[in-house]
Amino acid sequence: MDRLWSPWRMEYIESSKEEPEGGCVFCAMLDRSDDDPEARILARGELAFVTLAKFPYNPGHLLILPVRHTGELEELTPQENGEIALLLQRSLAALRHESAPHGFNVGLNLGRVAGAGIPDHLHWHVVPRWGGDTNFMPVVGGTRVLPELLAETYARLRRRFAG
Repeated sequence: MDRLWSPWRMEYIESSKEEPEGGCVFCAMLDRSDDDPEARILARGELAFVTLAKFPYNPGHLLILPVRHTGELEELTPQENGEIALLLQRSLAALRHESAPHGFNVGLNLGRVAGAGIPDHLHWHVVPRWGGDTNFMPVVGGTRVLPELLAETYARLRRRFAG
């Protein structure tokens, strides 16, 4: 195969070149309804929320964020940390039930040089992993191949978080 077209990647490439217009994309999500599939919000607490990543590494890639806009981990309150931890546990349970991953990557990139695409609003990545989910495509082709559409993943996980 000489080419694998992934036109959805262009939105990510273009968006990573500049700062988001109109403020923080994560804060803007909070202004949307929980039923709005564009926001991809799966769970909302008083101090933190869970959303499906717009540009996932794998199907079911989630982000857990504080509601309060901050890029500094040291600024989080114990209450914010507690709710984030509870949402992390809930996220892992939902993903285990819906997708049966073999493992997870859970992480936080602090600062642009550490890989944070949006460094001003903390966000934990929860990436489900399966044996053999990484093949030659990301290494040789610089392209990720995802076996499920974002809207399908959202619909499946939305049911799990609701119940």
